[in-house]
Amino acid sequence: MSSHWVDVGGVDEVSETAPLAVYVEGVPMILVRCGESVYAAQDMCTHDGEALGEALVEDCQITCPRHGARFCLRTGEVLAPPAYEPLRTYAARLENGRVLVELPA
Repeated sequence: MSSHWVDVGGVDEVSETAPLAVYVEGVPMILVRCGESVYAAQDMCTHDGEALGEALVEDCQITCPRHGARFCLRTGEVLAPPAYEPLRTYAARLENGRVLVELPA
């Protein structure tokens, strides 16, 4: 399966404490910085579909503002219920101060 990288903005726009909600070719995502890395994940809690743009981020984990489900931003793994399905994550990289996200072609 082929893929392509999409420039989604400057790394300075991405925070370690609050997700940045973006649409990448029509796909709703959140971007979060964890140290020197940036992670991209679906902008939707797998428990009830709540958007994660207003979620709390701490230690590279995101907590859904609605019911408190918690996910690892590195892997999408569920860390606390009520969610049981992982978040979909997308490969992200930094290049010349820009954030690029990989999408399937």
